[in-house]
Amino acid sequence: MTSRTETPRLRLRPFTPDDVADLAALYGDPEVMRFIDDGRPVPRAVVENSTLPAFLAEYRELPPGQGCFAAQEIATGRFLGWFSARPAVSAGLDGGTEVGYRLRPAVWGRGFATEGLRLLVDRVFADPGVARVVATTMTVNTRSRRVLEKAGLTLVRTFFLEWPEYLEGAEHGDVEYALSRQDWACDRARH
Repeated sequence: MTSRTETPRLRLRPFTPDDVADLAALYGDPEVMRFIDDGRPVPRAVVENSTLPAFLAEYRELPPGQGCFAAQEIATGRFLGWFSARPAVSAGLDGGTEVGYRLRPAVWGRGFATEGLRLLVDRVFADPGVARVVATTMTVNTRSRRVLEKAGLTLVRTFFLEWPEYLEGAEHGDVEYALSRQDWACDRARH
């Protein structure tokens, strides 16, 4: 995977134990969690004892360059959220590398999600063994769907999962977006 880890406005870096407060604030925000898991904020203790340790373990267990990476604004050093690249195994995905992100609401609508996701997709495709990048979100999560489209992914399908607890909007299903290596390369050649 390429070593490129920044754009003019943001930097991706591995998480450290010192990031627990920022990560807990992100997961504790009801707006951030609205379309994720059970739709509820996650307590700090869960982030500190489970979420962050799992992120740190991924750096040892996943292929180099994969995992969940903290996003910082270069100009201020401020924590923006995270971007992830992992083997695609969730929601019945069939191969490829799954990308995702979570950002603080204070930076929504400023282009950081698209910018960071494009950087991440470029990093993933720097590995010649990756043929496809995928992402999923709830059908009703129109903001995230737009980010995926602006990052070059296209809608593949709508699918329905059994959720242990009802999450508002789940009756509309989830959507899978994807980008093939060939389409990515063609797009990069045009720009």
